[in-house]
Amino acid sequence: MTEDERAIRQIVETWMTASRGGDVPKVLSLMTDDVVFLVPGREPFGKEAFRAASESMKGIKIDGRNDIQELAILGDWAYLRGHIEVTVTPPNGAPVRRAGHTLTILRKIDGKWLLARDANLVS
Repeated sequence: MTEDERAIRQIVETWMTASRGGDVPKVLSLMTDDVVFLVPGREPFGKEAFRAASESMKGIKIDGRNDIQELAILGDWAYLRGHIEVTVTPPNGAPVRRAGHTLTILRKIDGKWLLARDANLVS
C-alpha cells in the first residue's frame, strides 16, 4: 500500500470517527472549499450547506461504516468507490438505517488529500 493510499484510507476513517463524535469542524477540514455533494432527490450542494445541515443535527447520534471497494490514484487526483451504511438516531427516536454505494473524488492540495466531490446513492 502506498503512502497516498494510506492517507486516503485514513481520511475515510477520520471522517467516520468525527461523524460519530459530532465533530463538524474536523469533517469540514477534510473537504476542499469548492466541494460538491450529490445525493438523491436534492440539488448539488457545497461546504456551507453541509456545515449548516450538520450543525442542525445537534443531539443526533450517527454511527456507520464505509467499505472502500475500489481506490485509484491518478497524480494529484484520486477516486474511491465504496458502500456506506449509516444509522442515525434522533434524541428520543428510533434509529434510521441507510445504506448505499458512493463515488468520491479527492484532490491533493499542498500535500494533503481532501474530498472534492462526493456522489452517494444512500437511501
